[in-house]
Amino acid sequence: QVQLVQSGGGLVQPGGSLRLSCEVSGFTLDDYSIGWFRRAPGKEHEGVSCFSHTDGSTFYADSVKGRFRLSRDYAKNTVYLLMSSLKPEDTAEYYCAAENHLPCTIKTTRIYDNWGQGTQVTVSS
Repeated sequence: QVQLVQSGGGLVQPGGSLRLSCEVSGFTLDDYSIGWFRRAPGKEHEGVSCFSHTDGSTFYADSVKGRFRLSRDYAKNTVYLLMSSLKPEDTAEYYCAAENHLPCTIKTTRIYDNWGQGTQVTVSS
């Protein structure tokens, strides 16, 4: 059974850093593309970053490029979203998602079959 369990998040001041974790079970990171999305109140899901298991590519939204970094720990079967220089506009519920047939994308959520439970990130002074 495929499961994604998220942890991390919380309240941080502007300019601060946070690390989100997405521990996966029922599959290995070698076999699945992983995406990170976020959803702010009243807004649609926004793609943040993703990793393609098909060719090892990693992608970032322009809004987070240079501030966020996706990393993978294969021994722990965990994907991390390292967030720095956080801004109030980064406030949202963050979700990880997995897909095992296609390269990843941050343009749509439709290819992803499996989702984490979400974790709240609030950037405020």
